[in-house]
Amino acid sequence: MATSGQELVPLLDKDGVRLTVDDALATVTLTNPAKRNAQSPALWRALAEAGRLLPGSVRVVVLRGEGKSFSAGLDRQMFTPEGIEGEPSFIELARSADAELDAAITEFQEGFTWWRRNDIVSIAAVQGHAIGAGFQLALACDMRVVADDVQFAMRETSLGLVPDLTGTHPLVSLVGYGRAVEICVTGRFVRAEEAVSSGLANLAVPLEELDGAVADLAGAVLAAPRDAVIETKALLRGAGGRGYDEQRAAERAAQARRLRELAGVGEGEQPVISRRS
Repeated sequence: MATSGQELVPLLDKDGVRLTVDDALATVTLTNPAKRNAQSPALWRALAEAGRLLPGSVRVVVLRGEGKSFSAGLDRQMFTPEGIEGEPSFIELARSADAELDAAITEFQEGFTWWRRNDIVSIAAVQGHAIGAGFQLALACDMRVVADDVQFAMRETSLGLVPDLTGTHPLVSLVGYGRAVEICVTGRFVRAEEAVSSGLANLAVPLEELDGAVADLAGAVLAAPRDAVIETKALLRGAGGRGYDEQRAAERAAQARRLRELAGVGEGEQPVISRRS
């Protein structure tokens, strides 16, 4: 662990994304507060790279944004004919072949997919605006701790688009189909109290307590045995796609693995059962 006051050397620091690692805890920070951490393809590529650079020792990843807002969403310059320098504009993307357009969106999504890996637990610390792509990035994480000034909104539909950065699946899973439709098609704000009551957020705290609350939650995760956390997360992630009996079977298989590992019994090895005569 870094000593008090010691600066961590970033493993990545570019295009509005910084990755630092302190033993089993990694922090991914959005670092463009002047633009309220607006998102671009370069930022999405940097997010994907951060996932690839995570050392195997990392167990918890905290996602945060510098400044007053977590992320105000897509950089609107992408909608202009000139787009962002060095990037194709949305107009150019729209004119590309089907396979090329699909490949571009697939690449954009890669920065949002790794947060649910079974070998890590991801926690988003969200303050201020989390709009559109910002909302979806928060949804990519396993858990969300929000400040009392948080404002979630899904504005894609009002722009004539759809949420396509992996946010629709977790949104429906968390709040249900009906509320997810309403949130997306109206583009309204979801504030802290509703975020907690609807399941979008695990906890809401005053802004000045956000970092401390996230640190406490990360510490609680790190206190549990790593392999048990991995197995439990895998069970929970798969539960929605399994029937009741399938999930029971998955629980039995996972528990058998845990029991045998704790007992020091190797895979495929039959434990010796003592019998009394």
